Amino acid sequence: MRARALKDILLQLNNAATGSGRPEPRLLAVSKTQDATAVAELAAAGQRAFGENYVQEAMGKAAALAGLGLEWHLIGHLQSNKAREAADLFDWVQTVDRPKLVEALARHRAAGRPPLNVLIQVNIDDESSKHGCQPGDVPALAEAIAAQPRLCLRGLMVIPTPHPDPEQRRDAFRRTHALFDGLRAGHPTVDTLSMGMSDDYAIAIAEGATMVRIGTALFGARPAKTS
Repeated sequence: MRARALKDILLQLNNAATGSGRPEPRLLAVSKTQDATAVAELAAAGQRAFGENYVQEAMGKAAALAGLGLEWHLIGHLQSNKAREAADLFDWVQTVDRPKLVEALARHRAAGRPPLNVLIQVNIDDESSKHGCQPGDVPALAEAIAAQPRLCLRGLMVIPTPHPDPEQRRDAFRRTHALFDGLRAGHPTVDTLSMGMSDDYAIAIAEGATMVRIGTALFGARPAKTS
């Protein structure tokens, strides 16, 4: 079932990219709340990159699936006191939004490992309920990341205001892409714009996303929380 869902999503991503004249984006399968068996099933179908919200949850899955050579992305808010574990576990951290986190991740990334790929999370719609830096803070934060040999600045990540009509998110995607273009002009390692999810990825692709984060369309509805 998940193999078919993956095939369908990849086809839809290709169609959206072709229709908008954009390159096809990378697919990040959002595996938060899914168990290791579900992740392994999708991995067997060819998916390699998975996104997790919580360090502790990801640690268990990564350990259980260590032999599969998967790529793990942190897409949830990271507290500084979890930076040691995150720097050791993840291949990418997409939610860097403050200098303190930059310093902590760089300090804990082992010298024998490849540099940790990081994205700057931008609070593009200035929502008080969301994490992320302000657009105007991106240049200074990017310089701080680029100065760390154990980190590699790869681009931006954004979660726009979830308007009921996904089309209303287009402007936020467009503004983020403009910010991305400015960042890329000054940093040669920048190549990734992570934006768009299950209900708005086609619009995000049209506005320049190079990576989309999809969970529900791949795994189905998230398991209900138990008390």
